[in-house]
Amino acid sequence: MSAFDQVSDRLAWSSTKWEKYRGRDVIPLWIADMDFPVAPVIQEAISAQVAHGNYGYMLPPQALTQAMLDYHQRQYGWQIQSEWIVWLPGLVLGINLAVKACCEAGQSAISFSPAYPPFLRAPGLQGSELLNIPFLPRPGCLTGALEYDIDFARLEAAITPDTRLLQLCHPHNPLGRLYTGAELKRMAALCERFNLFIASDEVHCDLILDGVTKHVPFALALAEHAPQLVQRTITIAGPGKTYNLAGLGIGWAIIPDPVLRTRFVDGMQKLVPDPSCFAYSALQAALNDAEDWRQEALIYLRQNRDLTSQALDQMGLPHTHPAATYMTWIDARELVPKVGKVMVYFEKHGVGLSDGADFGQPGFVRLNFACPRSLLIKALERMQSAVTAAKA
Repeated sequence: MSAFDQVSDRLAWSSTKWEKYRGRDVIPLWIADMDFPVAPVIQEAISAQVAHGNYGYMLPPQALTQAMLDYHQRQYGWQIQSEWIVWLPGLVLGINLAVKACCEAGQSAISFSPAYPPFLRAPGLQGSELLNIPFLPRPGCLTGALEYDIDFARLEAAITPDTRLLQLCHPHNPLGRLYTGAELKRMAALCERFNLFIASDEVHCDLILDGVTKHVPFALALAEHAPQLVQRTITIAGPGKTYNLAGLGIGWAIIPDPVLRTRFVDGMQKLVPDPSCFAYSALQAALNDAEDWRQEALIYLRQNRDLTSQALDQMGLPHTHPAATYMTWIDARELVPKVGKVMVYFEKHGVGLSDGADFGQPGFVRLNFACPRSLLIKALERMQSAVTAAKA
């Protein structure tokens, strides 16, 4: 049996994902973490820290900084510098700090939707305006696999002199979408033309499911278009999704421009804590020694994705077939007239999904397939029964 097949009792450790349905027969496939144990090398690194016995304040080790530089060069062909790195205890914080650093009160930030909810909320929370640009469904996809394109005409028409920031989720959550080279070039040209800052959340970039395609940081795409544009970038990332370390609370922002970096750091107002000592140790192990585990995880996730797509095809629910991430986006609007709120309906049938309304699209749901296959099969069977009952 694969380690990814093992079903563990996450309620014993008050897992957010599972606590939501404590005492109910509901399989949780909602929040974006994986029901898999971390790579053994990460477990060993944390165990060594525990054995050391001192859990005081900790600076990022010099070896970790070098591991970051090496990893970005090895994985993406991106030569970053150590002073560009701003350590964060979480990425939602980074999204908000990026808006705060780039936008004055009343200025606007762009987001494509559906979108990871903090992209839709951060501008308003930071006193700015949101320009929400919905993705365009490709013609004919509403009866089968869901595929989307950027609505560049609407995007360009929406930009005003007060628009300061393009928020990008790259790869995209919840669509599991990779941007094409042509799209990256076109967005780069718009950023140059309208003098935009760019905050690119790339936390899912090491979860490209074919295991072969290389992620292209948006900062690199900008540099290829116009090298000076790199100075307008904030790249936000972390190991929480790829290596299932969300509970340790560690991430980073890569900000080449010192003035923009200072504004970003000043936005913390000395209220933001450092990552924990365990987080630094876990990250170093992940960057240096967890590639074999990552490749095994990608194979397992790819198989789970395919299984999910097959089941949703049988249900007749249009859905994405994600190229990256471990989430499938499902169009369940046809069920709404009969069942009401779709997320609640599936919960009543024993499956907990994310509500599409939180991402800007009511009637849709998001399914997290990063779980042991036995749980996924059981959940998909329950969904099939629920859809059959709704359509009867």
